Amino acid sequence: MEDKTGDVAAAMFKDRHIGPNAADIQKMCEALGVERPEEIIRATVPQDIYQPQLNLGEGGAPLSEMAALAKLREYLADQPLYRSFYGMGYYPAITPPALQRYVFENPGWYTPYTPYQAEISQGRLELLFLFQTLCCELTGLPVAGASLLDEATAAAEAMSLSYSQRKHKAAQRYLVARSLFPQTLAVVASRARAVGIKIELWDMAEYKAGALEQRFATGDYFGALLGYPDSTGEVYPLAAMVAEIKRYDGVVGCCTDLLALNLLTPPAELGVDIACGSAQRLGVPMGYGGPHAAFFACVETFKRQLPGRVVGRSVDRSGAPAYRLALQTREQHIKRERATSNICTAQALLAVMAAAYGVYHGRSGLQAIATQVHSRATVVAQWLAEHGLTLLTQQFFDTVRFRYAGAREYEEAKQRANTAQIQLVFVPPAGAQASYEGQLSVAEAHTPEDLREVLWVVTGVKPEREDVVGRLGADASAAAMLGRDPESYLGQAIFNRPPSELEFMRWLGRLEAKDISLAHSMIPLGSCTMKLNAAAELIPLSWASLGQVHPCQEHVPGYQRMMADLQRWLAAITQLDSVSLQPNSGAQGELAGLMTIMSYLRSCGQGHRRICFVPASAHGTNPASSVMAGMQVVVIRCDDEGNIDLQHLRDMLAVHGANLACLMVTYPSTHGVFEPDIRTICELIHAAGGQVYLDGANLNAQLGICAPGAYGVDVCHLNLHKTFCIPHGGGGPGAGPIAVAAHLSPHLPRPPVSLGLQVQAEDAWGEGYSVAACAFGSPLILVISWMYIQMMGAEGLRAASQVAILNANYMARRLAPYYPILFRGKGGWVAHECLLDLRAITRRTKVTVEDVAKRLMDFGFHAPTMSFPIAGTLMIEPTESEGLEEMNRFIAAMIAIHGEIEAVASAAVTLAQSPLKGAPHPWWTLTEPWEAAYTPKQACFPLPWVKERKFWPATYRIDNAHGDRQFVCACGPVEAYEM
Repeated sequence: MEDKTGDVAAAMFKDRHIGPNAADIQKMCEALGVERPEEIIRATVPQDIYQPQLNLGEGGAPLSEMAALAKLREYLADQPLYRSFYGMGYYPAITPPALQRYVFENPGWYTPYTPYQAEISQGRLELLFLFQTLCCELTGLPVAGASLLDEATAAAEAMSLSYSQRKHKAAQRYLVARSLFPQTLAVVASRARAVGIKIELWDMAEYKAGALEQRFATGDYFGALLGYPDSTGEVYPLAAMVAEIKRYDGVVGCCTDLLALNLLTPPAELGVDIACGSAQRLGVPMGYGGPHAAFFACVETFKRQLPGRVVGRSVDRSGAPAYRLALQTREQHIKRERATSNICTAQALLAVMAAAYGVYHGRSGLQAIATQVHSRATVVAQWLAEHGLTLLTQQFFDTVRFRYAGAREYEEAKQRANTAQIQLVFVPPAGAQASYEGQLSVAEAHTPEDLREVLWVVTGVKPEREDVVGRLGADASAAAMLGRDPESYLGQAIFNRPPSELEFMRWLGRLEAKDISLAHSMIPLGSCTMKLNAAAELIPLSWASLGQVHPCQEHVPGYQRMMADLQRWLAAITQLDSVSLQPNSGAQGELAGLMTIMSYLRSCGQGHRRICFVPASAHGTNPASSVMAGMQVVVIRCDDEGNIDLQHLRDMLAVHGANLACLMVTYPSTHGVFEPDIRTICELIHAAGGQVYLDGANLNAQLGICAPGAYGVDVCHLNLHKTFCIPHGGGGPGAGPIAVAAHLSPHLPRPPVSLGLQVQAEDAWGEGYSVAACAFGSPLILVISWMYIQMMGAEGLRAASQVAILNANYMARRLAPYYPILFRGKGGWVAHECLLDLRAITRRTKVTVEDVAKRLMDFGFHAPTMSFPIAGTLMIEPTESEGLEEMNRFIAAMIAIHGEIEAVASAAVTLAQSPLKGAPHPWWTLTEPWEAAYTPKQACFPLPWVKERKFWPATYRIDNAHGDRQFVCACGPVEAYEM
């Protein structure tokens, strides 16, 4: 498609994405002693891997914003918008317009970073705390996390947690209900097989008293995962089953539905230890499968093993309550190969939406929606029974399974569904005694007219509207029979006064004002690439043609064309052969890449190769992912320059070469340099029979400059939420596709579920594996990266990496006189990020990186990455999006802070009386009696320009230890949280 707006408009997007203009670039080059950015690239990147250009191939020419949007609309023109009654974990949901405008489409919510700096993240933390409260109240369990990636991942984490908590250490078997969603079974089975857990599928419908005791009495089983409701819609009475399992110390988990739990007996009352599932139907679009927030709740005794992030409540130094990430929030970075999970990216933005949805509707609204859904499902069941179909679901919430009299009725219904563009489940008949079955799920978005249509599709008879409406009124009280006391949960004030839209907008506005985001200032986090998330890239996310598509819809030509483009472009960028879009976070990309390697090695008769070399500088998720893939980690040392120690690598190859599966390497390294010997490193690994895995966290430094496949990498993941502009969302969503060389292509992740929904027996799973619930991970947000690449083109992507490296070197050069740069590459240059070494400063003055981080808040900045990959350092990455003026402001702030450090060093002021220890200073500092040795102006307006750009921290410094000692992760039952 031609760009109707011409070359000028197409070029303008690149110039808007890249912050420094031509004059700024020239100034930085002069400061660095070069004539143009390319000189830095040629001096920084090893010549044996340098490439002078990038070719994206077909469709890769840059388009303007309007032309790119028009091309995407053209792709979607032939994509039908089905009315989906398919269910199976994905339901047409209503996103209230207020929620869409004030959260989903608001950069104040989608551009912040993960809330590790709590004092400037209180808004998100409060909403995530409310999300946890919602999950605790609905499940009845006392502890909940701040979201996981999807329901299937949450179920796999439930298995892993159950395994780690097993009483009988010899137990290796896990009982899994056959009637869980197929995608959940696929991911759980994949994760189990990797670590040697034996899955046994079990039919809940065949339960008889004592049947479970016979299994668990052997000591071979450590737990079970049940469905409540299950994939057929049946709500089984779990109490007896759970009691039998727990009698023999089994850990019981259940996959459940938050909306259904407004009516069903809560899992905790049934004795369940872990409850997990998806929060998608709480106001989040289906999006062809994601992103959606999963929830995970558990008993108190498991709180320190809870996977992912947990928001806890603590106090600040004045004793006022404040929120923070608690317990093992970054435990994979600390425990590494001993971590219980590799979860790094969560689904914070989607969890925020679910929490806001809960507040918007309140308890009464949630109950009304759940009652409406159940009442409409009841009407459907009545109509089907009256028109000759056999109901196979007896006790249900929203889903009804039924059987046709024969093949003719079944096929006619399929034809009607196709004609009406209505999507429901038609179970493929199998075996000599074939049964012709169907299934449909009712959702909040379904209207009485939708019910009339689907009833006609299923039975061939369309009821009168008055009949449907009348039946709905008569059956509205049926929900009271499902077992939940409507007054027994969500008693907090915030869930019992549904706000007007004006109140809701103001409440969200107050929370947003407590969070720093890219809308306020640069977020200079090394390794996290916080750059522009352009409005044009995000506009399509609100299109119904993308958001209201079920992942099991068969005809999706628009999605398919967009994703095929993206796969082709990512393959061209990496110079690898195939791309899987399934991993829905960077850590899941790591896991998928490693499982791809293991599958390939087994296919070659090399299954004994299970050693994974991980450099000491690696991301903490690297060793955790290795263990989850069934590997054994061997750490490779780094030399004094921050590079992989080649001699130690050779020594370890001599010891482990015959059993080596792979090396995981980050490039440029997490030390912020292009290691000069990367090609040699790849050759050494290949010579030993191993594979090279590249952690693509730093790919933003390589676009069009060097390509992993060209210098020897076999598989790499690509953080779309870093290099390719998907917003961080305050801690997620993310996406981590993997690109692989040709020999690994047959071993990429498989789709977790076929449209036929057959559940295979354990011995039929074979070598295939899945890492996410959806075949394409989080398809809705892939559009963002498609738009970015389409608008930038090859030349724009290369320019982005050039300027990212230029910006980083400019900042390193300006800050070096004040803070030593820990590692430099060839010629003294850094890559796209650099490490400031504060360890000598700390020894001399006791000023820590945390003190600097908190003080930066008073200047209106988020801190760089603290103490990673080396304790006592700050890692800075300006990205290509930050202009010279903003970088100079940050540099000025860091220089001013250095002056305050020197005041402590010279004993002009004690550290305790320094603004470094008093930071951060919320606005009410100015209203209280002043006792500090420094002035209020120095505290709150330390440089002249701060007054015009002031961002006020929402609390004093928070007491982290207090929050862990007195752990609270949900609102109390009678606390009044005012709007």
